[in-house]
Amino acid sequence: MKKLLTLLFAVALTVSLSSVTFAQDAGTADKKEDKKEMKADKAKAKDTKAAKKAHAKKKTEEKKDEMKPEAK
Repeated sequence: MKKLLTLLFAVALTVSLSSVTFAQDAGTADKKEDKKEMKADKAKAKDTKAAKKAHAKKKTEEKKDEMKPEAK
């Protein structure tokens, strides 16, 4: 009986450890793809932010030009 219980415990331990190993292996591929997507999103956000900043600067310059008195 003691040998059977030991064998059962050994099998349960082996299965639980192998499932953790496979779970880690599958997760690494997803992380690489997620990192690529995050980099693309950051680049897009950076471009959008730069475009908004340029647009705001242009509007500010236009307002300054409108406020300047015209020389006659």
